[in-house]
Order: sequence, then C-alpha cells, then structure tokens
Amino acid sequence: MLDRTRITTIHTLGPSGTNCEAAAAHYAEAHGLVAEVVLHRTLEEAMVLVLEDPGAALLGCVVYPDLHGLVFPYLDRMTLADQFLFDTFPMVLAARSANGAVALVATHPAPRALVPAEHEVRLVTSNAEAARLCAAGEVDACITTAVAAERNGLVVLRDHGPVPMGFTIHTHRALARRAA
Repeated sequence: MLDRTRITTIHTLGPSGTNCEAAAAHYAEAHGLVAEVVLHRTLEEAMVLVLEDPGAALLGCVVYPDLHGLVFPYLDRMTLADQFLFDTFPMVLAARSANGAVALVATHPAPRALVPAEHEVRLVTSNAEAARLCAAGEVDACITTAVAAERNGLVVLRDHGPVPMGFTIHTHRALARRAA
C-alpha cells in the first residue's frame, strides 16, 4: 500500500505544458497531496533527483520511450507504486501559420504516429518542447498539446482530441508497503 502522505515532490517531464505536468497536478489534487511538481527535460534526468529524495515520486507515462529503463535498473531502491488513467490535453498538429509549407515536424517519440507520412520528423524531448521549437522557427510544424500550441501562438492544423492515457507513479520502496 502506497503511503502517499509522505510524497512531497513529484518529478516529471517538462517544460511547462506537458501532459505529464497536468497529470502530476491532477494526481496531487486527487489524493490531497501538498506536493511540488518539478519539471525536467527527460524522465531519466528526473530520476537522478528522485533517487536522492525519499519523499520524491516520479510520474511517468505508459507510452514514454524506454519506460522500462526507469523500472528495472532501480528495483533495489524504487518501485512502480501506483498508476492511473487521465485524459491528455487534445493532441494537435500545429504550425506558426495555416498557410506555410510543412516539411519538418517536431514530435516527442510517443505521438510520432500522428505526424503525416509525407513529412520529415525531428524527435524532441516533449510535446511542449516541440511547440517551443516550432514557434522559434526551427521546424515547420509540431505534434503537441493544444495547451502548448496556444501558449506558443501556434495555429492548429489538425486536432486529434484528448487521448485516454496511463500514468505511473514510481517511489522509494519505503513509501510503498505491499499489502499482505
């Protein structure tokens, strides 16, 4: 049984505007936690800090590339302690303009299949990072969340809608006492 009351920090994928950030805030609120949500460039970078803090949890997404790499190497210290379903923000194909040519599309590896087949792909660390790169003109379009598209002043070219998604909570073994 997970002792959620001892979770003081939830580390997850950033920058601001990711589905993971929204899921972490939802998890904390749903369980009455007063936990700071800390955003990282990758979950692997987040895990380094989680390992150092017994009150920390890592929130992952079941479609995160190499999620297994956040479980098996840490079995002696960490455990997959909880999971839940939460709809993502609407996932969109967005660009700086509705009229511009699209050749190169930034996307996190997880929603890569949403990139139209005729476009070249640039893999990035998060949906929010894809939107930032698109707004900066480094790519022509991006697969991102509607929230990140709006925050970056992008135009939605195609709306795939919200996606029911699984999220995982990884904690130190001491926080997750298994029921007998």
